[in-house]
Amino acid sequence: MTSPLYPWQQDAWQQLQALRARMPHAIVFHGAQGIGKADFIERFAQALLCEDVRADGHACGACASCGWFSQHNHPDYRRVRPEALEDDLADEVDADGEPVKKAAKTKTPSKDIKIEQIRALADFMNISTHRQGLRVVVLYPAEALNVPASNALLKTLEEPPPGTLFLLASNSLDRLLPTILSRCRKFAMPMPSHDQALAWLKTQGLNDADSWLREQGGAPLAALAQSEAGGREETEQLLQVLAHPGVEGALKAADKLQKSPLAPLVASLQRWLYDLFSCKMSGAIRYYPRHRRELEALAARIHVSRLMAAIKGANDRRAIADHPLSPKLFLEEMLLDYAGHCGC
Repeated sequence: MTSPLYPWQQDAWQQLQALRARMPHAIVFHGAQGIGKADFIERFAQALLCEDVRADGHACGACASCGWFSQHNHPDYRRVRPEALEDDLADEVDADGEPVKKAAKTKTPSKDIKIEQIRALADFMNISTHRQGLRVVVLYPAEALNVPASNALLKTLEEPPPGTLFLLASNSLDRLLPTILSRCRKFAMPMPSHDQALAWLKTQGLNDADSWLREQGGAPLAALAQSEAGGREETEQLLQVLAHPGVEGALKAADKLQKSPLAPLVASLQRWLYDLFSCKMSGAIRYYPRHRRELEALAARIHVSRLMAAIKGANDRRAIADHPLSPKLFLEEMLLDYAGHCGC
């Protein structure tokens, strides 16, 4: 039976098996976004609940527990994540097997993990387990916990219910409460090598895999997701403005891009500015090597203080990119600010 792990996770899986003899009550798996942490911890959760676990620590895939897990209805397993990440695993049907018409959504799904989701775990943790084994709670991304939810989770971790294991995944440990981190065992997830990630992306049939991978900082799942989401044309429009900063280009780009998701555009600006800073200081370019000539030209004429101000501005905008008052005005201000710092 082939291992379900990504190729770069094999060593981490072996290291994880050493914890099974003395399992902590909570583990936070941390690493870069887009390297497969969520898939890893869900596979570990299935293995912990499996009734006939294999010698290598993987779930058997054949027992009753594995069957429930694969059907997303295991009585001793709960997954907690933001509404925005929830997907419809199957269309609902009525008693006659006919599709149930769903009401149209009236609001954008939340990107936070809310206190109600943590409180909903109380009944789950206060009843006996189905097979006198573990209860497993998987939660990701942990930094999506809002303040009330973080405090509620902290209370649970301070007095953990017996036989309950929390598996958290985080893209950024510094965004979690230190008190939560102090009650979790930390487990670092590896970043794949460029060759490993590129080879895997090619097996997924991704064209121009190298460019996608570099633009996502070497994270293969992020590269694949971004390619499937589209938006390549929008990114190219933005990069052209960044490569040749100016007022007229900034205003035209803001008008064309105002209906595009803003967070990915701000992330592209942040990566561009990282490359610009790195190019100026060391000549190295990480994300956009195909724009080396433009980056070198900009780096040669910009002062470090102006570059640092542009980086700070981009970082500040990333915090509000999901909730702008006006997308067009947001983009105009962002690109004009960039042109003011990095233009001639």
